[in-house]
Amino acid sequence: MGMRYFTLEEANALLPELSPLVGRLLELRARVSHESRALGEVLSDLRSDAGGASASRLVKEFEEIESLVLRIQSYGCIMKSLEAGLLDFLCERDGRDVFLCWRYGEPSIQYFHELHSGYQGRQAV
Repeated sequence: MGMRYFTLEEANALLPELSPLVGRLLELRARVSHESRALGEVLSDLRSDAGGASASRLVKEFEEIESLVLRIQSYGCIMKSLEAGLLDFLCERDGRDVFLCWRYGEPSIQYFHELHSGYQGRQAV
């Protein structure tokens, strides 16, 4: 579908669908990060079997992460930060383009920021 314009109401209406997807994404990312470090130790030992079940599971989890990101973006929003669970929704506000900004765990979209400013430039809607 690609990026599209949202009203605040339209973006907020998607959160019940997007929130569980982002939650799963954050859960997978945390697990993959932990498993990658553990697997790194195995890979550094040249005598180990690096192609075992752990590596296979890691590949499946990376594939699921990629699939979730594509699914989230198919709604027309932008996955701004995989680490923080940040989504941006393009919006026209007072005649200019801005991003409505939502972070996983927030009950609704309460902030926007200029296209160039990012999370640090968030202002109340």
